[in-house]
Amino acid sequence: MTRKTLLGTATLALLATGSMAPVAMAQDETAITMIQCGDALAEGYDGFIKEWEENNPGYKVDVEIIGWSQCQDKITTLAAAGTPVGLAYVGSRTLKQFAENGLIVPIPMSEEEKGSYYPNIVSTVTYDGTQWGVPVAFSTKSLYWNKDLFEEAGLDPETPPKTWAELYDMAATITEKTDAAGYGLSAKTFDNTMHQYLHWVYTNNGKVIDENGEIVLDSPQNLEALTWYGKMVDVAQEGPTAYEQDDLTALFNDSKVAMIQQGPWVRVRLDEGLNWDVAPLPLGPQAEGPGTLLITDSLAVFEGTGYEEQAIDLAKWLTNPEHQFFYEKTHGLTPLRPVDGVEEMVAEDPTWGPFLDGISNGGPEPLFTDYKAFQNAMIDMVQSVVTGDKEPEVALKDAAEEIDAYK
Repeated sequence: MTRKTLLGTATLALLATGSMAPVAMAQDETAITMIQCGDALAEGYDGFIKEWEENNPGYKVDVEIIGWSQCQDKITTLAAAGTPVGLAYVGSRTLKQFAENGLIVPIPMSEEEKGSYYPNIVSTVTYDGTQWGVPVAFSTKSLYWNKDLFEEAGLDPETPPKTWAELYDMAATITEKTDAAGYGLSAKTFDNTMHQYLHWVYTNNGKVIDENGEIVLDSPQNLEALTWYGKMVDVAQEGPTAYEQDDLTALFNDSKVAMIQQGPWVRVRLDEGLNWDVAPLPLGPQAEGPGTLLITDSLAVFEGTGYEEQAIDLAKWLTNPEHQFFYEKTHGLTPLRPVDGVEEMVAEDPTWGPFLDGISNGGPEPLFTDYKAFQNAMIDMVQSVVTGDKEPEVALKDAAEEIDAYK
């Protein structure tokens, strides 16, 4: 994919907002431009940036805050047009596409740096043996269950399902004996549908791409995952293609579904009167231990600003173990590293435990040169099985052949 093609995928109107090329702040001062997605500067970043500026005389950090709906498009537009931002918050899924188009620079990690993270985290930013971003936000998923609905259905409210078979059977009992659906199933045309399916892949020892870069989606493990995903329609809310994870969270909050897969941030968003708990994701027959999809966002450094080394240093400063753990605690994110304070966090609130348990056998969001096309193919695959348009084996084979062109 060329820079011209990349530019075509972004919103061209955003380019009119102006160049993000190096700005002279004063005769002896250069601005490092930085884009952060969201509504405000991350809590603590103002102090971290001020410290970095004091330690790096001659450089000033110029941060632009852009809303989530436009952020990634603007970052892509500026880079493809040759007017890149210096440092930006991006979904790690985009790193391969940026790297292959020569838009970002490598951010290699030492063995010590790699070893500071939980297992498999570094793989989320690694392509062709090189790291292309610094992880800055991390999410895992666990199973939330409604204890009152379990009890109403005659199930032990303290015993969540541990396997896919138990998940289905318990969901079927709840569907039959209560007014709620047993399980919240995502199949909307939305990126979360692919993510939800990948949780099933990584709880059955599956992969999408192997170590040699070959597509291995069409595997027995993944076929089992897709077959069970389709089977859950029988015990799910009506019309799964209308729902993504936040829609399902609302149903869970209203006791209309008994179980959902969600991230740790949901723990503080549930109604005070809801009687719930959280457990590791149920496991498939091929699982070697608890698993989950490992999703990271990263700080990426763009090519062509003239201050790439300083931007790399800034990225690593903002995400050093101390700063990063503060950021995670503030935003309710799964920790990236087993730093001091994590054990105390879990001891204080045991509901954190399941979100850490799945990391060791988890897998990354696969990196593709055309990530959007890959994502759409995966969503189409899941929807075709959920709606009954295709048998799982056919849908999986068709998707595997399609996504090979996007790797």
